[in-house]
Amino acid sequence: MDIAKIFRSDIHLKIIKFFHENQASIDTPRGVATWIGGERAKVKNALEDLVKADILVAHRATSTTGYSYTSDDKLISKIAKLLKKTKPA
Repeated sequence: MDIAKIFRSDIHLKIIKFFHENQASIDTPRGVATWIGGERAKVKNALEDLVKADILVAHRATSTTGYSYTSDDKLISKIAKLLKKTKPA
């Protein structure tokens, strides 16, 4: 998924902001949905989109999947710049 397209989606943007502001966190779709006030099914789909874009890392276990922020410094820097240009969600 194209990073510019991701930044035009409110749900994707809220998830990116959450992980950008909490870079050490690992959370489940339920937890992320609670934090951003989103519907869990939509949040889960958006989380997977962000994994495909290498913005998030999926930690898959038998019962659930936890998601964490990328550790790629160049990508984090690019996201920081894009977040500064974006209107608050």
